[in-house]
Amino acid sequence: MILRLAAVASALSLSGTLPALAEPVTLTDIAGREVTVEAPAKRIILGEGRQIYLLGILDREAPFQRVVGWRQDLLEADPDNYAAYAEKFPELTDLPTFGGFKDGTFDVEQAAALKPDVMLMNLESKAATEDAGYDDKLAQLGIPIVYVDFREDPMAHSIESMHIMGKLTGREDRAEEYVQFVDQQMKRVTEVLAKAEFTRPKVFVDRAGGYSDDCCMSFGDGNFGEYVEIAGGENIAKGIIPATFGTLNPEQIIASNPDQVIVTGGKWDAYVPNGAWVGVGPGADLKAARAKLQGLTTRTAMTGTNAVKTGQFHAIWHQFYDNPYYFVAVQQLAKWQQPQLFADLDPEATLKELHERFLPVPYRPGYWVSLNE
Repeated sequence: MILRLAAVASALSLSGTLPALAEPVTLTDIAGREVTVEAPAKRIILGEGRQIYLLGILDREAPFQRVVGWRQDLLEADPDNYAAYAEKFPELTDLPTFGGFKDGTFDVEQAAALKPDVMLMNLESKAATEDAGYDDKLAQLGIPIVYVDFREDPMAHSIESMHIMGKLTGREDRAEEYVQFVDQQMKRVTEVLAKAEFTRPKVFVDRAGGYSDDCCMSFGDGNFGEYVEIAGGENIAKGIIPATFGTLNPEQIIASNPDQVIVTGGKWDAYVPNGAWVGVGPGADLKAARAKLQGLTTRTAMTGTNAVKTGQFHAIWHQFYDNPYYFVAVQQLAKWQQPQLFADLDPEATLKELHERFLPVPYRPGYWVSLNE
């Protein structure tokens, strides 16, 4: 079985046009570790399938040409993008898949059989990787781990992660082009706010609202919580949740009385079939998403809040929290939170340009919806 997987992976890695001869390159990853890798890397294992969001920017014409194995969470967490990539690059369906480091189901022998140049891991998995001894086992097999991050601290780490991947793949020029694009798009928000006088609305970010009956997951001073602040809002969880991710209880939300509620949503039938989550994302049925969003206004935590009274109740694609496209979310939050300042800002046009210039798959609308539209 392992030999068959290795043969498939070898064939896949040789498809497309890869850069020329590799040589040892030492880089510092997001965890602050100096790692020596044969670069440009030709055989990569993705420790999370959503890392293809990153690799797709660098290897737009053949995003899977370097991938010899991956964790297939993309199919469950973002089935619409998985389908789009699979339609254009059907070879991905033959890639060997792995269990996770955090749940202890990763198979070291399977990884070794694929002879990877490097294993790409998300920073959030570092502790579990070390606790389970995976780092030592892979090191003994000559398989380096490189950590990147778009989730734990996207504002601090996303650009650095893109530079790391540019160096790792020999696509440093492409990485820099993307970094410049992100910088330009972020300035369309930050430079306006820096010159303006405005009142910040109180905002509750309902992380994966409707995913479960519990209430309510949110963000502290990080990730979407930080997006809110950068885009001219006041994150009500900032002083309550001490870390990036945490939970508010209904009483805390009611007492804060948010002016706006922003629900992060996606299509999660693989996790919670027919759940109350709001199914926004590429190609989403926005009529159905709006109906689900309306349903979330009746929860106890929303009782009497200004957001419900005024219809300032929004939903946005959850995966903006775990990929290098976060600047699109910042622009859309700015439109909601400071509409007078950003009347001419068009986040959908930004997202279209992102696809046209950088991404392997075509743009499809459906990434956000509001009750006041």
